[in-house]
Amino acid sequence: MPYQKTLKFLTKGKQFINITHEIQNLVKESGIGTGLCCLFIKHTSASLLIQENADPDVLRDLEFFMSRMIKPHEQGFRHTTEGQDDMPAHIRSALTHTSEQIPVTQGRLNMGIWQGIYLWEHRDHGSTREVVVHILG
Repeated sequence: MPYQKTLKFLTKGKQFINITHEIQNLVKESGIGTGLCCLFIKHTSASLLIQENADPDVLRDLEFFMSRMIKPHEQGFRHTTEGQDDMPAHIRSALTHTSEQIPVTQGRLNMGIWQGIYLWEHRDHGSTREVVVHILG
């Protein structure tokens, strides 16, 4: 039987939130031993990322790179309904992922030792973000 739950996370502006533990807890709760964990973020200005979880400089460098590629308060965007950071956040989301799929093996996420699952907030201010977790097996 598939298992599905929506998790909510409160962000505090541009940041990475490691959500690996929360996702692993749902995999355990599901009782599914072998299958697939599908994640989907229900937003257009935040994304999901599987990345190194050992050295925080990796995440800082990703943010540094993205902020150089997409200027946080670039002038000229038409879509500024929610502020100057609105369209840059949508572009960041378009260039990254809104979903991830991770194998489940022996009741655990089958990830590399240095991998973590992150919610990447692209807006300057905080927001409540929802991630749908769907586990099949």
